[in-house]
Formats: sequence, structure tokens, C-alpha cells
Amino acid sequence: MFRKELKVLDCTIRDGGLINNYRFSMDFVKAVWRATCDAGVDIVELGKKLAESDEYTREKYGRWNFCDDDDLREVLDSHPCDKPPMVAVMYDVGRVDVRGMRPRDQSPVDMVRTACYVHQIDAGLDLVKRSKDLGYLTTMNIMAASASIESELIEGLQEIEQTPELDYLYLVDTFGAFYSEQVTYYLKLYQQHAPSKPLGFHAHNNQQLAFSNTQQAIIDGVNLLDATINGIGRGAGNCNLELLLNFLKNPKFDVRPVYKVIQEEFVPLRREIEWGFNDIYGISGFLNQHPRDAMKIRANPELKDRCYDFYLKSLRLDQGD
Repeated sequence: MFRKELKVLDCTIRDGGLINNYRFSMDFVKAVWRATCDAGVDIVELGKKLAESDEYTREKYGRWNFCDDDDLREVLDSHPCDKPPMVAVMYDVGRVDVRGMRPRDQSPVDMVRTACYVHQIDAGLDLVKRSKDLGYLTTMNIMAASASIESELIEGLQEIEQTPELDYLYLVDTFGAFYSEQVTYYLKLYQQHAPSKPLGFHAHNNQQLAFSNTQQAIIDGVNLLDATINGIGRGAGNCNLELLLNFLKNPKFDVRPVYKVIQEEFVPLRREIEWGFNDIYGISGFLNQHPRDAMKIRANPELKDRCYDFYLKSLRLDQGD
């Protein structure tokens, strides 16, 4: 599907970092940057921008949880290109010290994405406003919309509509629970109550629907699309960047560098860490549950394939037993 307004945001390092605690090597991140540059991707999210503290240290939580400007510049300088992607980082509400953020014209970062739950929208909008004051493009990624109370979500959307500092509003399928009809339903809700906001979509692949749900989001008018190389991401992963670029049929994209980095970097990485669909993640998605319990099961060699037992346990939790 070709639509010139469509933009692709690669969040390989940020979402993939949730698997290995952001311990990607500098060489690996440079390889991802090179591939996304050469592929013509519009925006690349290189990690989170958390505040360092005695509890949250680079040694414990990995350098890409903090995205120091010097680290980012080393990545960007490793592979100059004629039309480089914009660089994004993500804020988590409650873990950010905006006072340490430099103005955009003094930073390698172009876009700040703020992640929050529905009950944190007020705090999230404060971060959005502070980021815009510093000159950054801004997004708000509302997590777990599928588990929210709809009246509270609507109230939050109405507040978002009154915030001119926000450039993009994201629908996030945090649990990989959406079918195409839910994608359409929630996007219509967003469009009804925040009609001035351009929309983005971030899918998870718990039910092997990340790619098709992203296609549905395009049909429903979304123009900013998240994806990751080889679908890497927490649990079942995300929409595959290579599939999305092929689908969009835009001549500005070249998928060959993506396949090259998959062959050279991601195939070996799969021997070290796990991502992608399996029935444990499928169950958590079907039941609209956070994948943390599924991830614990998959990390236990004795339990990782006991999908029947996991289904019964998860079903009891879902029913409140």
C-alpha cells in the first residue's frame, strides 16, 4: 500500500532492549543504525532516556536505557548518510529528569516519545510540554488501552486534544490482544475525542497479528507506524520491519539492508535471547494479560513449553479465581 504521508519508526533497540536489559553492544547498535539509514527508515528510536540514580545505573540497566548524547553521537557518526533518519528516545513517566535534557539544537535527539498508562496521562502531558519547550517533536504512547476503563480513556483523550504541544498520539497494543476490529474501534475512539492529533500505532505479536493489525491501522488512517527488525521485542515481539517495508511499496524504502543485518546480526543473536510467537505468548495475548508472567514461564526451562498448564492458570486469574 502506497501513501506518501506514511512514515516508519524503527524501535528495534528500544523495544528489543526489554529482552536483554538494553545490553546491546555498540557494534550491534551501529549495525542497526546503518541498516535503517540505508533502508530509508524515517525515524529510529535508539533507546530510553531514564534518569540515572543509585538504583538505576548504566552498569545494571544497560547504556541504551539512558541514551547518553555521546553514545548516540558515536552511533550516528559511525555511518553518515545523505538523508539520515530522525533520532527518537522514549521517556517513561516517573523515571525521567527533564532538567538533564538539552535543547534539541544541542542534542542528537529529534523526537521524544512519552510512554504512560491512562492514569498517568496528566504526568505524561507535562513531559510532552517540557519536551516541546526544548524544541523536540513529541509523541504520547498510551499503554494498555485494551485494559483501561473506557470512560477514563476518553477523559484522557479529551485532555490530550487540548494539548497543542503533542505532535503524535499513539495507540499501543501492549498485550498483543487486538484483532483488527479492536484496532478500528480504538482508532475511531481516538479520532473522535482527539480529532486534531495525527495517530501512530505500535503492535505486539502475541497472536501473530502485529503485521496485519498494522495494515489495519493504515487502512484506518494511521500515518506513523512502529516496527522492529526481525520483529524483535519483548515477549512475542513486534511488527517486522522487513514485512512492513515490503508492504508499503514506497520507492524511498530499500529492504535489502534490513535483510542483510538480519542475516549478519539477528540470526546469531537468536542463539542468545528469545523473541517471537509461541503458544505461551499467544495465551497471554488472547486473555489480554500483561506478558510478564508468560516471559517468566519462557525463562524457566522446566515450564517454558507447558502451554496447557499456563492456559489453565491464566484462565483462573482472568476469571478472578
